[in-house]
Amino acid sequence: MTFDPRHKSRTLLEGPDRAPARAMLKAVGFTDEDLARPLVGVAHCWIEVTPCNFNHRKLAEKVKEGVRAAGGTPIEFNTITVTDGIAMGTEGMKASLISRENVADAVELVARGHLFDAVVGISGCDKTIPAMVMALARLNLPGLMLYGGSIMYGEYQGRRLTIQDVFEAVGAFNSGKMSAAELKEIENRACPGEGACAGQFTANTMSTAFEMLGISPMGFNGVPAVDSSKGEVAFQCGRLVLDLLRKGVTPRQIITRKALENAIAGVMATGGSTNAVLHLLAVAREAGVRLSIDDFDRVSRKTPLLADLKPWGRFTAPEMYKAGGMAVVAKRLLDAGVLHLNERTVTGRTIGEEARAAREEPGQQVIRPLSSPLKPTGGMAILKGNLAPGGCVIKLAGHEKLVHRGPARVFDREEDAFAAVKKGRVRAGDVIVIRYEGPKGGPGMREMLAVTGALHGAGLADSVALMTDGRFSGATHGFMIAHIVPEAADRGPIAALKSGDPIVIDVKRRRLDVEVSPSEIKKRLRAVKPPRPRYTTGAMAKYARLVSSASEGAVTG
Repeated sequence: MTFDPRHKSRTLLEGPDRAPARAMLKAVGFTDEDLARPLVGVAHCWIEVTPCNFNHRKLAEKVKEGVRAAGGTPIEFNTITVTDGIAMGTEGMKASLISRENVADAVELVARGHLFDAVVGISGCDKTIPAMVMALARLNLPGLMLYGGSIMYGEYQGRRLTIQDVFEAVGAFNSGKMSAAELKEIENRACPGEGACAGQFTANTMSTAFEMLGISPMGFNGVPAVDSSKGEVAFQCGRLVLDLLRKGVTPRQIITRKALENAIAGVMATGGSTNAVLHLLAVAREAGVRLSIDDFDRVSRKTPLLADLKPWGRFTAPEMYKAGGMAVVAKRLLDAGVLHLNERTVTGRTIGEEARAAREEPGQQVIRPLSSPLKPTGGMAILKGNLAPGGCVIKLAGHEKLVHRGPARVFDREEDAFAAVKKGRVRAGDVIVIRYEGPKGGPGMREMLAVTGALHGAGLADSVALMTDGRFSGATHGFMIAHIVPEAADRGPIAALKSGDPIVIDVKRRRLDVEVSPSEIKKRLRAVKPPRPRYTTGAMAKYARLVSSASEGAVTG
């Protein structure tokens, strides 16, 4: 039985009763011929405030050309975005993770409301990438996701720059290690044009993970934003979605448990962002696939760390693309026996076939051979203990440290921790604790890049630890623990901490503990008086009421 390419739009547009709908579509330029073809939504997140999504309208035009060439009728629409690199360190950052739900909701509602037959989602900055895939999984219409591409690296005094370098330069300036003139030069040179942040931060982490998942065509996301071939891959996405539509291939046929394990392995092999834990859990939930935080630790233990990428390594995303991209990583994982090779992808080929077709640049140094990995296991781990009975995540890429014991320095807001670092009040050996920044408590799980950047700039990154019920930017590196569950707003043990309490982080044992008796923790928790909610109405308050824990993906559905 063949799949009807107009499986949704016939109901919207066929017959005398649907004349009003056709009349309104004709008012904006559609013809009878257009309306007799499958309707393909082309969703993107263009906004003038950020380079990450600045090329989306151009890419949408190319996708639309591909849809038309393949016999479909494209209908373009856009969503909001909130950009972490701009909002970071301010109250505005609380809107970032919340925007993921808004973007997914918007794509779902437009596609359901207008009975599209298929959808192409174009994404850019951090939360728009998982949001597009979450929407595809909800809708389960034939579709795929295309990432707008990485920004090129900046250059200053022979050094290749990303936005990470600007945050760390602020820390160096505040500690008297950099002049105002040098800070300005780095600010002016770090972001040379359109595209998302150039390291293996959250945007590129999720971009590469979704190539491994199979919901993005292998190699398409990796093409940098300003590369001359980006328009061509966008055109091919338009053609490809019609092929998926005619075959009746839907996202839930691609987003399987084994495919999600492939995506996790891709994250671990590239030292990707801890935010991948939240986002892949959220995608799994939308697709109806069982996945837990323990699965991330299990996959990490058997996956070698292979890609030498910023924020902790030497290279940027454009250099990764030039080296051969995620296909080369997939080939390494195939050879290592880690890859589930028979999982299907939107190209019609299996991930194993994509891996075998990898083309590696001779002499490249970005992706290590299996014989000499950067580490024998992956770039992060899941810890539990009396401070995180529901789990938390630590990034391991970029450092060898496995144990830290030190006194807690407790802060109830990110701004207070940043001020303490800026004023030199954090000492070597401390464990900075930032709480009431979780999904409910923030609300919205702010990222702590301003604080971690300040620590690096002050020369403290290797001698302190930081733990939070909030999140970290993908640009964060060092001994940092995030997503502590239960969060402080849920009266998790982190809410009972006092400055000076001895904290023990033991990665080998996968433990995060405070050396305080259980009875004392219970006593303190009974006396806790959480801060008053900062928002009682609007989107922020609604999110706080509905959101799940970080260990469940911080979703609202």
